[in-house]
Amino acid sequence: MNKRTLILGLGNPILTDDAVGLRVAEELKSLLAGHPEITVDEDCWGGLRLMERLAGFDRAIIIDAIQSGSLPGTVHTLSPKDIPTQHSASAHDVNLPTALAFGRKMGLHLPEDQQIILVAVEAVDILTFGEKCTPPVEAAIPQAVRLVLDLLARWDDSLPDRLRDVIGEDIREP
Repeated sequence: MNKRTLILGLGNPILTDDAVGLRVAEELKSLLAGHPEITVDEDCWGGLRLMERLAGFDRAIIIDAIQSGSLPGTVHTLSPKDIPTQHSASAHDVNLPTALAFGRKMGLHLPEDQQIILVAVEAVDILTFGEKCTPPVEAAIPQAVRLVLDLLARWDDSLPDRLRDVIGEDIREP
């Protein structure tokens, strides 16, 4: 049985590096078209709204910008427990781990924490209006796309063979 997988790019398309999750998702849409078990989408919400977006999926990869102090363009892999903040300006919203616990308590079908991966690209500027990412973040987009494909391949052994024709190379780990 194929597990339903959500690939979700988060961000704001008019705030420079904050759009990186959306840009990565945009690249992945064409690569993963024709795989009905994989949904690639974009959103701008965190917390409770993000939890609602995850409902009905067995696993998820969420792509977003982060500012952790690492070198700009660094691509991180995190789990829900590694995400202490919320992607929302609302004081009525909650962080992802709290939202997931709340949703599970309500009986929603949500991916288990170990089936949720955050691919986070270290951002330079998430506050300035602009439709382009800064150069180091722009340069990290192909690496983030590749990482998402590698993560998918680890979950589904048949995926590398199916994607090799699409991207023209073997995505398995060496």
